[in-house]
Amino acid sequence: MNVEEIFASNVFTKGTMRERLPKEVFAEVEDVMENGGELSKATADIVARAMKDWAVEKGATHYTHWFQPLTGITAEKHDSFITHPDDDGKMIMEFSGKELIKGEPDASSFPSGGLRATFEARGYTAWDITSPAFLKEQAVGSTLCIPTAFCSYTGESLDKKTPLLRSMEALNKQALRIVRLFGNTQATKVTASVGAEQEYFLVDQAKALLREDLIFTGRTLFGSPAPKGQEMDDHYFGVIRERVGAFMHDVNIELWKMGITSKTQHNEVAPAQHELAPIYESANVAVDHNQIVMETLKRVAGHHGLRCLLHEKPFEGVNGSGKHNNWSIVTDNGLNLLEPGISPNENIQFLLVLACILKAVDTHADLLRQSAANVGNDHRLGGMEAPPAIISVFLGEQLEDVVKQLVETGQASKLKEGGTLQTGVSTLPDFEIDATDRNRTSPFAFTGNKFEFRMVGSSDSIGSPNIILNSIVAESFCEAADRLEAAEDFDSAVHDLIKEFLTKHQRIIFNGDGYSKEWIEEAKRRGLPNIPSMVESVSALTTEKSIKLFEKFGIFTKAELESRAEILYEQYAKTINIEALTMVDIANKQLVPSVIEYTGMLAETVNATKTAGGDATVASDLLKRVGGLLTTMQQDRVELSTIEKIGSAMERGKEQAFYYREKVVPAMDKLRHTADELERIVDKDYWPFPTYADLLFEV
Repeated sequence: MNVEEIFASNVFTKGTMRERLPKEVFAEVEDVMENGGELSKATADIVARAMKDWAVEKGATHYTHWFQPLTGITAEKHDSFITHPDDDGKMIMEFSGKELIKGEPDASSFPSGGLRATFEARGYTAWDITSPAFLKEQAVGSTLCIPTAFCSYTGESLDKKTPLLRSMEALNKQALRIVRLFGNTQATKVTASVGAEQEYFLVDQAKALLREDLIFTGRTLFGSPAPKGQEMDDHYFGVIRERVGAFMHDVNIELWKMGITSKTQHNEVAPAQHELAPIYESANVAVDHNQIVMETLKRVAGHHGLRCLLHEKPFEGVNGSGKHNNWSIVTDNGLNLLEPGISPNENIQFLLVLACILKAVDTHADLLRQSAANVGNDHRLGGMEAPPAIISVFLGEQLEDVVKQLVETGQASKLKEGGTLQTGVSTLPDFEIDATDRNRTSPFAFTGNKFEFRMVGSSDSIGSPNIILNSIVAESFCEAADRLEAAEDFDSAVHDLIKEFLTKHQRIIFNGDGYSKEWIEEAKRRGLPNIPSMVESVSALTTEKSIKLFEKFGIFTKAELESRAEILYEQYAKTINIEALTMVDIANKQLVPSVIEYTGMLAETVNATKTAGGDATVASDLLKRVGGLLTTMQQDRVELSTIEKIGSAMERGKEQAFYYREKVVPAMDKLRHTADELERIVDKDYWPFPTYADLLFEV
């Protein structure tokens, strides 16, 4: 295998366009990609023809406008290149510029939060020229996938891509104002650069298919811990098993063919948990690529008889899975605005950018928290290496000291150094160490030349967190640029502004243990929001502060924000409803009958032992204990079923979502607790489906 040859072989890259398009056509395409605008009809037709010819040469028969509706996953409708046959009956393959640029999928069945009535079906997809088209090779054949935005007939955004592109334009415009203030006239564009680490679990497919909860919900709704978990720390970075290694090998090949720079792979902390990480790229492409990564992980797993679980907490009591969103800001002439340099205390541009980001995160901590909220993350945040639900920023000792000096004196005259690591072994090199350690409990951590937002859930699109990051930082940059552009003395004004922002927003900085109870109290004292669940986070979208932010930069309208809030409430209620119904179904059809069968065996044993004159105390006590738990489980099942019916009959919206959170979820936990207690007692031969030990340690 030659990686250089296969990399991006299934992508209609800029290089491929340069080879296949006339020079003047390519120049027009490149200009639109870099500076915006629309292609002429003639150019669009030429591009479409070249794209079709390239795809057909590689075996494609169909194309699709590949988009990301508010379901959190992708959508596609396949159309063939076939047109009417000619007079001789010969089939003709065609693809026009109009078909490339615009599509018209049915929009009635996608979430719209009230923006569209069910009977109003028209929606549009629009080609995103900044994200390259690619080929999917699947059982249906090779399909040309054209990344597109998705909006309603009335113009509202119905997807993740449209607001992301709007937020990137807002960040670009305001960040350029900042770099211009520092004399950078060469940069013409500033882009959010993102690298998304992806965690996931792999379990045996045959065993997963024996569990109704994994089939319908992606997580185990029942399950007692195995005798061994992750307490020995032996899985983390351990030797990759042969079966898993073969899977990873094939995943890499598939991703490389689609131009995705899959670079890092390793075992994660929990048994059967793993991680994949790409190299950084523009936020828009990174969002698209992460969706492809998730699809590829699930598809390739099936080829190896495995099931890829992307749920944030598929197994109780072990690490959940996240998606670390590494975010930085880069100019088109190679400057990373988050690069501190050798002397960050003297790097005024970096300090201004840092101060603006701290201001943005502190001001909109509720929005940032909401961007990482989903049902699965409610089970994950706050423990097992997942950050807490309280937003704070980790800067490390060196930068925290710089901030402290600036706040107290207005100047940072000294800088903490990292020193040298001495191993004490003559054959090992000594080397310079960083000036600060890392903090794995921080939700938003500075890690050298980027911020790592660690709250995002493993199954979620990274579209939402990057929309929020781009938007809130654009707002801070705008305020800073407004004031500094009007200042008579720039040097004095920028120093004063940095001190002002840092002083007002230093409360967001926390370098300690985010899991500690003391931090919860300290955060409360500082006035930082603590938003423990998804349903409690949704309202952050529609506050006056949020609406003002998004409307100012044209990222969301008030109606679009209200619709997204409505969709999130519905998604929460529907997800919990499915889980509750699944639990009831499993209890009814599998657990209760299996435990009854087990108690029958125990009863026969007790009677037989007594008849034979033996001591039946142990078997009799076990029978009573199992019988009592069986009665309790049946009561818990009836209670959950009753509560669920009340919730499902409620009108959809905020009230229903909170009902599911406050009533249904506790009833589910109660049923699970009893069933898990039974699993610890009942003979394995009688338990109706694979246990944690079967799933986590037999891959």
